[in-house]
Amino acid sequence: MKPFRTLILSLFALLGVVSCQTQAQEEDNNLKLWYDRPASKWVEALPIGNGRLGAMVFGTPGTERLQLNEETVWAGQPNNNNYAEAKQHLPEVRRLLFEHKWKEAMTFVDEKIFPSTKKGFNQGMPYQPVGDLNITFEGHDSVQNYYRELDLNTAIATTRYTIDGVEYTRECFTPIGGTVIAMRITASKRNKLTFKAELSSPHKNVLCGYGSNMDFKTESGLNMRGVTGDHEGLEGKVRFAALVEIIDNQRKWHRTNSGGGGLGSAYSVVTNTNSATIFISIATNFVDYKTLDGDEYQKAKDYLGEAVAKGYDQLKKEHIANYQRYFNRVSLDLGTTDSIKKPTDQRILEFAKANDPQLAALYFQFGRYLLISSSQPGGQPATLQGIWNDMLSPPWDSKYTTNINAEMNYWHAENTNLAELHEPFIKMVKEVAQTGAATAETMYGARGWVMHHNTDIWRVTAPVDYAFPGMWPSGEAWFSEHLWERYLYNGDKTYLADVYPTMKGAAQFLLDFMVEEPENHYLVIAPSNSPENGFPPDGTSNSYGVAMDIELTFELFSNVIKASEILGIDQAFADSLKVARDKLPPLKIGQHSQLQEWFYDWDNPNDHHRHVSPLYALYPSYMISPYRTPELFDAARNFLNYRGDPATGWSMGWKVCLWARFQDGNRAYKLITDQLKLSDSQLTDFKGGGTYPNMFDAHPPFQIDGNFGCTAGIAEMLMQSHDGAVHILPALPDVWEKGCMKGLRARGGFLIEDIEWEDRRLKSVKIKSAIGGNLRLRSSWALTAANPLQVAVGTNPNPLFALPETPNPQISEKATLKEPGVKPVYEYDIATEAGKEYEFKSLIESAASTAEPENQ
Repeated sequence: MKPFRTLILSLFALLGVVSCQTQAQEEDNNLKLWYDRPASKWVEALPIGNGRLGAMVFGTPGTERLQLNEETVWAGQPNNNNYAEAKQHLPEVRRLLFEHKWKEAMTFVDEKIFPSTKKGFNQGMPYQPVGDLNITFEGHDSVQNYYRELDLNTAIATTRYTIDGVEYTRECFTPIGGTVIAMRITASKRNKLTFKAELSSPHKNVLCGYGSNMDFKTESGLNMRGVTGDHEGLEGKVRFAALVEIIDNQRKWHRTNSGGGGLGSAYSVVTNTNSATIFISIATNFVDYKTLDGDEYQKAKDYLGEAVAKGYDQLKKEHIANYQRYFNRVSLDLGTTDSIKKPTDQRILEFAKANDPQLAALYFQFGRYLLISSSQPGGQPATLQGIWNDMLSPPWDSKYTTNINAEMNYWHAENTNLAELHEPFIKMVKEVAQTGAATAETMYGARGWVMHHNTDIWRVTAPVDYAFPGMWPSGEAWFSEHLWERYLYNGDKTYLADVYPTMKGAAQFLLDFMVEEPENHYLVIAPSNSPENGFPPDGTSNSYGVAMDIELTFELFSNVIKASEILGIDQAFADSLKVARDKLPPLKIGQHSQLQEWFYDWDNPNDHHRHVSPLYALYPSYMISPYRTPELFDAARNFLNYRGDPATGWSMGWKVCLWARFQDGNRAYKLITDQLKLSDSQLTDFKGGGTYPNMFDAHPPFQIDGNFGCTAGIAEMLMQSHDGAVHILPALPDVWEKGCMKGLRARGGFLIEDIEWEDRRLKSVKIKSAIGGNLRLRSSWALTAANPLQVAVGTNPNPLFALPETPNPQISEKATLKEPGVKPVYEYDIATEAGKEYEFKSLIESAASTAEPENQ
């Protein structure tokens, strides 16, 4: 076999490996959502945004609608919903739980622990729209050659059609790094463009008008000022201003005929030109979650002045450059078929039965596009709907649901090379650590900080809604996981020192809040729940010692212990965490061979609930592995099989990630086909998820976390780095026979510059080390490189890949478990230097052969 390998290596040296650069460039030309008809529903309109501003572009010929959002337009005002009387009732609710009086305990929590509207407390505030800019074109009802698109390469939405030999084009974008929404409308012949632009808002307290938006000598433009709504007894105090400037490009002036004004709307008319530019500026009095003393009108005026001074062409040039600085870092080519010739909604409809690999690549990149558009440094994190919302009272208030959805929005931030866009979420974690400290002390008499299952722009942290979903005091642990994960990707100790106090505070709260249960004397979180699920016989949710709480606590304590060691601080505190960690209940494998969700073996194999909370340990965490914890691995797989595939859109996105971690590419791909199922329902449905015509995820209704989760899952199918090594193509589905991926990031500061495969086999991989250190490379195919490769032995010496040992599970006597059944792998250790690239090529033999990996 050795001479044959030498021959193969010689061929590689002579021929090299074909780069996927060319294929990636060709793939970029296909990164468009396009349609042959206008949007008739909000979930058919195309989203644009720059983190602070967002718009939905409908593309209707007769009346264009731009539905407008600004990230700080929320109902209410700075507040907290902490309920001081809760503290005195904790002992009683715990007594009821430990006596297994589950229903009584949950009723008691509702009555005595929860801050409710009856007691004068709110349940969090809704994110709200600004309003609409409607642009009416008389006589444009019957058109030919209609086309609209969202180009992911440029983040520009375009509408085009023809009337009587005149081609009309509308181009709209929200400059990344800019301050306005910009639109240009053109006609191919002079004097053929006439329209009326009208600004309106659904808010009650709104005044619209027209006049001098800036220091122009001529009167021009539209303006609107308003105040957000009251909600659950809390007065709305966010003031907003929207200014619109319309420029007649043919005549080079800002004068328009205007009218209306007062309550409701105002309009401007442009007549007999061939080109017009529209700038929309929106600002609020929001300064931070505690302060509302900004000058919204002056800010909007300054933003608008800056944009008009630059001009449309310069804004567009800067926008494309700033956007592509993020977007072009990653490319994915899975091949194309004739399906790309069809409109996007038709492709979604046919995806499950069609051969359309490029749609999966488009969906992956759309998830990255949405994060770039809805989460920019210095701003607010993406909400349940990103930055796009047309309702005063949107589903679940379009706030931050923190028992998975808010976190899921950022699962792909680090690995798909959008690390800067993680910053708004990291900032929010620090802010809720401040407000959550008051909640911890006021409601529970505990140190540190707590986060329940929802927050909003005011960073409320007390429980909301009611006991069934809301009595979940573990959000601080999940939030802290993001702080630690970011460190594993960048290895920056200065950053770690900055976030360490927040991580420590989360651990302090759990140390104080946990109590011993009387049966085995384990430390448990009580009361709590397994997010939004109930247990037999009557569907009660409040209990103690649920699997997800054990996992979150073990992970948090382990991460803080490790951070303390890296920073050389807080040894005594770390030691106290070690003692408490040893007293946590073990994870359990129940009578149905499943990873047990509850403290007791209550799991029902026919439970198809959308939340699969016990599998947190598999994804996004590191606790379950086919190599380190084979029994838990199989039990987790059994659990997910019982749950089934169909679910809400976001749940299926999570399941793509999970099946990728199970290294089952075909099952992960099947979930992608389930998620990319065309949906047109905007009614709440907990079983019928899919994808809307505009590629928004359908819970239904729209929730953006499904988009983000599936993007993260596709990345996990092609590269993983959570389990002690950088694993290349761990879950490649059969349908993706050939392809290439460029630009993913791995933990340890590694950039995966190229992965190329053909005939379902790895061809080559190129990796760049940002900070140096050991690269442990895992592959199902034997690899070679310019220098001999060292076969890995023992634990990865790179501290950014260090993993705590997961305790052995408690296994039911009725359980029957199987081997993990994953492919055998080769593992190599490469000592890397910061800034250097390393290229590896696949040998013919697969790790599935009987031959042992050689030290090459």
